[in-house]
Amino acid sequence: MGLGVALVVAVIVIYGVLDQTFKRSAQGYDLVVGPPKGSPLEIVLGAVFYSNHLSDTIPYSYFQQIETGTSFSSEVGTAIPIAIASRVSGMQVIATTPKFFTELKYLDKYPYTFRAGRNMEAGGDFEAVLGYTAAKKAELKVGDRFKASMAEYTPTDDFPEPETFTVIGILNPTGTPNDQAIFVNLDGFFIMNNHVRESVIDKVFTRRADQRISAVLILLKNKNVEPIVGTDGTYGMPEFYIDPEMNRANYDPLTMSLGDRLKAELDVQVASPTHEITRLFENIVGNIQLVLVIFAIMVIIVAAIGMMVSIYNSMNERRQEIAIMRALGASRGTVMLIILLESILLSLGGGVIGMIIGHGLIAAVGPIIASAVMVVVNPWHFNEYELALIPGLILLASLVGYLPAVVAYRTDVAQSLNP
Repeated sequence: MGLGVALVVAVIVIYGVLDQTFKRSAQGYDLVVGPPKGSPLEIVLGAVFYSNHLSDTIPYSYFQQIETGTSFSSEVGTAIPIAIASRVSGMQVIATTPKFFTELKYLDKYPYTFRAGRNMEAGGDFEAVLGYTAAKKAELKVGDRFKASMAEYTPTDDFPEPETFTVIGILNPTGTPNDQAIFVNLDGFFIMNNHVRESVIDKVFTRRADQRISAVLILLKNKNVEPIVGTDGTYGMPEFYIDPEMNRANYDPLTMSLGDRLKAELDVQVASPTHEITRLFENIVGNIQLVLVIFAIMVIIVAAIGMMVSIYNSMNERRQEIAIMRALGASRGTVMLIILLESILLSLGGGVIGMIIGHGLIAAVGPIIASAVMVVVNPWHFNEYELALIPGLILLASLVGYLPAVVAYRTDVAQSLNP
């Protein structure tokens, strides 16, 4: 019984934490623009959760068009370029601009704050900002230097090793994948890929349009727009956006949305992080959770049947005890209630043990989950669905204890008292 409950608790808690964390983390960005290869979900997992490298890159000129192009400027509030590089001490290195920490807000409403140091600055080519967890795991502090080998870096005679980046800031915890990331200046990323500055004299680096980046994070200007899922079934990307106050009947559905125009003009994929993560959990992870919960419930049922057989078989040995109780004035109902209570206490005892084992199991696999998907699972996080186990166990114990209770109820006092 304890094993079955442990499995149910582990599945429910881990799924709940992952579901909440992924959906909350996806709230920081409205759209993600990425390379045409792969799927929108792959773009979201790579550009937002840093769980994988994207299969391709896009030109830096695409970001420039998104940021300042007349076709998009009326709807794009903020556009942030990112380039995914290799890892340092197991932490993902993300090349971006200082605007990442000034224009974006994590969980869609909280500004980034610094536990120590400051944000990167324009001209600080080799400055780096570390997430809270990344700084602890990499054992780096403000002022420390580290070498970051970029994904496209190829050593040359003039530049045999990567240049070093200096930690100038450490973020406060955010509860998002950014806690486990190392952010470096995008200019430094470009310099390392080309091994030279465009102006050696004044040390000014000019970003070139032919440089490559991984993705562009977008925040829309009008936060009141309501995404309408397209009829073409393309991963839920809306065909157009409608202002809630606009008369839907008079709205022209042929008017293309920002996402449609981006795909048509730039040969990119556009993904909505919130929608992609919701689809992932509802269509894939949710089904896996259901299978695991059903399996765990079957373990509980088998354990309950075993408990019923055990109590039933013990009735022959306890007939004399039951007869003595009856002789001392206990009614048939009292005897029956005692057997039912025994079954219920055994079930609830197994349930308590199972909850302890379940949370202990979460503590054991938590580091593995954190390493795989960069989500910290609190082993003592309590899910409200765990409360449903209590009435469930009581009901199940009452059902399996009923047959032994009936046997006790029908015990013949005179016959059982005979030696």
